[in-house]
Amino acid sequence: MPNLFADIPADLPQELFQTLFSGSAGFRVERIVSRGHASPEDFWYDQDEHEWVLLLAGAAELAYADPPRRQQLAPGDAVLIPAHCRHRVAWTTPAQDSVWLAVFFSEK
Repeated sequence: MPNLFADIPADLPQELFQTLFSGSAGFRVERIVSRGHASPEDFWYDQDEHEWVLLLAGAAELAYADPPRRQQLAPGDAVLIPAHCRHRVAWTTPAQDSVWLAVFFSEK
C-alpha cells in the first residue's frame, strides 16, 4: 500500500482492518478505517499484546473499563494501550473516514 489514505472502499458497512506487515513475536502493523463505527456497548477488547495506535485522520473516542474513562482523539493523537487493558471504540465521526495506524507487539 503506497498511501495509507488510498483504496478506502466507498461502501464501508463495518470497520476495515488491514495488516500492512507483520513480524516475529506477534508484531504487526495495521491500517484501520472507521466511518461512524463503534464497538458494541457490551464489548471490550482484551488483547494479549500491547497496542500503540495513532489517529491519522478523522475523530474518535476510546472508552476504558478500569478505571472507567473516555479519551477523545484528534488527528496526530497517539496512545499506548497495554496488554489486557480492556478498551473499546466508543465513537468515530460519521462525517469522514477515521484512519488509524495500529502497532501490536508483545514483550516476549
